[in-house]
Amino acid sequence: MKSLCIKNNNDDIISSLLQKLSDLNLDSLFISHHHFKVYNNVIVHFNNTNYELFYDKISSILTDTIIEFYQEKLLKRILEYNYFYFTNKEKRKIMDLAEQFIKDDNLSNEDNYFSIYYPILDYITENKSIILDGFVNFRLQNYMKNLDYIIDISVNKFLIEKEYNEFIDILKMYVSYTPFNSPLIHLIYYNGESTLLDIDKKVIPTDDTIFQAKYLSDITFSSNDYALNTLLNLTPKKIIIHLVNCQKDEFINTIKLIFENRYEICTDCKICSSYKTNLITK
Repeated sequence: MKSLCIKNNNDDIISSLLQKLSDLNLDSLFISHHHFKVYNNVIVHFNNTNYELFYDKISSILTDTIIEFYQEKLLKRILEYNYFYFTNKEKRKIMDLAEQFIKDDNLSNEDNYFSIYYPILDYITENKSIILDGFVNFRLQNYMKNLDYIIDISVNKFLIEKEYNEFIDILKMYVSYTPFNSPLIHLIYYNGESTLLDIDKKVIPTDDTIFQAKYLSDITFSSNDYALNTLLNLTPKKIIIHLVNCQKDEFINTIKLIFENRYEICTDCKICSSYKTNLITK
């Protein structure tokens, strides 16, 4: 027979453990719960010789429990310690980014899981009791490194988004206070590339003066960078964005943010049809 005592004082964790253990429905598994002077103890007895199964199931339950009840607190602790200078609002945004990263990144989730599972498996095969808080704080170095990495990634993403938003705000202000230099511009957008037409539907040469800047000579620019620079110089009263492929991406969203109420989206007109025909015949 194998036995394990799981020690913890959080009522929610104890209830969750008891439920998860009960849901196993393993023959020869006996569960009891006792409150002693220092800890609440969940005691598990396994009266069977398939010890590998027992240790695997217990390790999985404890891993799930740590992720469910400890992970968010650990992320916040790392954030508070390493990035204390951010405001509470900024920290909440970083935490949202961290949680989204964990949700979207399957590889990170798998790495997190097994960085908990294997240390627990090694420990409970050699010990008859485990203090959950102590184990999390002192025996999960690789897991903590993973969480530290997730926070770093989230902070970097937050800073990039912050700089982007500040950049957009500056350009919005510039557009708002600059007189109109053109009544209407058509922006033809297809396959991620931009073409500009004036009110008479003639191609507008894109302005590349930004690319002559002394310290930008090694940077590669796209037609979208040319187009945006031209739009900022012409400050049109209205922009019609023709989405030939019906695709919206970061560039189109940037145009919408900068020019706010001055743009209109079009996906089906003579101009759209003309460029769609050109794409098919190419």
